[in-house]
Amino acid sequence: MKILSVALATLLSAPQIRAFSSAAIIRSSSSSTSYLSPSVQSCSSSSTARKMSAVAEDSIVADAATNPLLQSDDLPKFSAIEPSQLTPAMQSILEKLESDFAAMESKLAESKESATFDEVLPALEKMQHPLGFAWGIASHLNGVKNSDELRSAYEENQPNIVKTSMKFSQSKPVYDALTAVQKGWESEESKDDDFVMLQKQRAVANSLRSMTLQGVGLEEGSPEQIRFNEIKLRSAELSTAFSNNVLDATKLFGLTVTDPKSVEGVPDSALAMWAQAHQQQMIKEASDEDEKKKLGEAEVDPKAGPWRITLDGPSYIAAMQHVPDRDIRKQVYIGYLTRASEFTAEKLESKETEKKEGAPGKDNVPIINEMLKLRKEVSGLLGFNNYAEQSLASKMAPDVQSIADLSNLILEKALPAAEKELAAATALAREVGGDEYSESNLEKLMPWDSSFWVERLKENMFDLKEEELRPYFALDAVLDGMFGLVDRIFGVEVREANGKAEVWNPDVKFFEIYDKESGEHMASFFLDPYSRPADKRGGAWMADCRGKSSALGIDVPVAYLTCNGSPPVGEKPSLMTFREVETLFHEFGHGLQHMLTRATIGDVAGINGVEWDAVELPSQFMENWCYDKPTVDGFAKHYETGEPLPEEMFKKLNDQKTFGAGMMACRQLLFGMMDLELHSNYDPNGEETIFDVQRRMASIYTPYAKPVEEDRFLCGFSHIFAGGYSAGYYSYKWAEVMSADAFGAFEEVGLDNEEGVREVGRKFRETVLSLGGGVSPSEVFEQFRGRGPSPEALLRHNGLA
Repeated sequence: MKILSVALATLLSAPQIRAFSSAAIIRSSSSSTSYLSPSVQSCSSSSTARKMSAVAEDSIVADAATNPLLQSDDLPKFSAIEPSQLTPAMQSILEKLESDFAAMESKLAESKESATFDEVLPALEKMQHPLGFAWGIASHLNGVKNSDELRSAYEENQPNIVKTSMKFSQSKPVYDALTAVQKGWESEESKDDDFVMLQKQRAVANSLRSMTLQGVGLEEGSPEQIRFNEIKLRSAELSTAFSNNVLDATKLFGLTVTDPKSVEGVPDSALAMWAQAHQQQMIKEASDEDEKKKLGEAEVDPKAGPWRITLDGPSYIAAMQHVPDRDIRKQVYIGYLTRASEFTAEKLESKETEKKEGAPGKDNVPIINEMLKLRKEVSGLLGFNNYAEQSLASKMAPDVQSIADLSNLILEKALPAAEKELAAATALAREVGGDEYSESNLEKLMPWDSSFWVERLKENMFDLKEEELRPYFALDAVLDGMFGLVDRIFGVEVREANGKAEVWNPDVKFFEIYDKESGEHMASFFLDPYSRPADKRGGAWMADCRGKSSALGIDVPVAYLTCNGSPPVGEKPSLMTFREVETLFHEFGHGLQHMLTRATIGDVAGINGVEWDAVELPSQFMENWCYDKPTVDGFAKHYETGEPLPEEMFKKLNDQKTFGAGMMACRQLLFGMMDLELHSNYDPNGEETIFDVQRRMASIYTPYAKPVEEDRFLCGFSHIFAGGYSAGYYSYKWAEVMSADAFGAFEEVGLDNEEGVREVGRKFRETVLSLGGGVSPSEVFEQFRGRGPSPEALLRHNGLA
């Protein structure tokens, strides 16, 4: 999953608001419906604006000495940041920003047709940078260090951020100036370097398109514009409420298991994780400090329990794959699929100390219904037939039908494979599972059975258990191997730099990236590797801390890489599952595109300006290397003995690469097409419910596993209801076609051909990782591959050819 600057992308998608708008999954909040138009009211005199700006600037200078959110010239000072600082920082920044922008609009209105590129986008980038810095930090901490105080401050300030963003997005003087710049280029020969000019042209074209999609064409002060902006404000509030509800419902659930028979055969790592979770819960519930201390000093016996199963990723997956007790698996499964629905709303609401009038509740069903209605309405205001059309206006895919055609092409191969996979798992359950799995007692495997028996089938087929691999995948060793890979194929060196930057949690690591040939410090990144259910959202993402920009004088981009992997337990280091290894490689792929960019125009540097259905190319590309022997040899060493992963185990690991590929492909196709259906053909004002749509789409893409009655999966589908993937989840499969084909270039020269791999790797770096949004993704791919993408490699890699 990709999250960029964790700010406001779906709301603030105009690239000229890049500094605080380049998010992929956004947790944004806002006030409820407002009847005041947030459109800008330009000052009648630019001199008046300049005086206002001077006063505001004095205020910021005064506050910057004590408020780290105003110190935007370096990396965030996390140790000094407090939620109470957010509101004064926003007040200072927004006051200056409003006066500066009013002056700029007046100047652009006066210059009319004579505006230059530098007078518009770079000027806006400089102007917005303090806001992007401060709000980006708040958004980041809201995801990795969530608290009631931060939530409150975030929600208090979000409406003003959204209103400010709409002033930029709907500015007629800015739009007219950019149009004039674009027309001017058509009639003159560029003196700039070709790539520089391409960046400028893409930045302007993207900005004009994004401003159109943000309502710049709506008449100033018209009912349509007022309503459009009301919808944006309300949508922001609903998005944050959705995300908060999922986090709160995840934290709410906890199942204590005391009978050792219920966890017989469960891997030791899972037992240790659950035993530690139970101890931490007991400490949390203890009434006094002495009791807390006593509990904290008590030795935990993972074999004896008790054990506490939670819904955070590592815990939930382990339970579904390994707990033999069907009743426990069912409780955990239903607990996960009913998060933030009517099944959990009452408990969550009882914990609220106060509820704001008009605020969304704790049940995400009405929130989803309202969001879908608002999205349909806003797309109508912009002249689209539905929200999917609006979404695709800024993507590679030309229309919904093109996506359906690709999905059906993959489904034709994947569905028969998926049905065979489930049939094999069912047969094994019938054979060795006992009476409860006999046909007379169980017509078919239930959803809480599938993962358990698929895992047993994999163990039987390949004689390899996930637990046997874990000791070879210690986090630090995996990092060393991953860094060795990018050294080998991209010519960059990653160095640990802990202590050079402040962090938000002791677990967070900091690294620097250097070019091997020149020794240039190219980029840096933070890595937050472990799950922290108490204050960290689930999932994995890459976020933009600092983007490369000539306008801002930033030559060294900085990224946040966030995972929710297995934490250390007791004296053992973090021992990762293979899927967690793949996830780490995936997010690092996103980070590399952000960090290795040679684009210098901020709006199209790194991942900025890259079409949404192409952003998963480098991330999914990196996952392929987890099955490359030289790469695996670089990190798969036993954490205690240092012995390398045995050859036989590596072969089994490779043999199981395509195991379950049919079911996984069908699952992804379901999510993508269900998302598009909800945003195109579905009528949110009609009789059909969102869960009717889920069941209807499941009957097409996963007919072998239809949703149970309690299924409320959509209530936790944060990608499309609290992030940037609305009418865009299909992007994973769309980009996977390109990523598989890109890896095919390495296969063609031979993965054991070091010189060939290095040569192709440098070309990948110079194109896919370097050009950013300065060149269209289709052109970037053709520069790398010499042709357009083909789905053949994807089908072959998944064993579906």
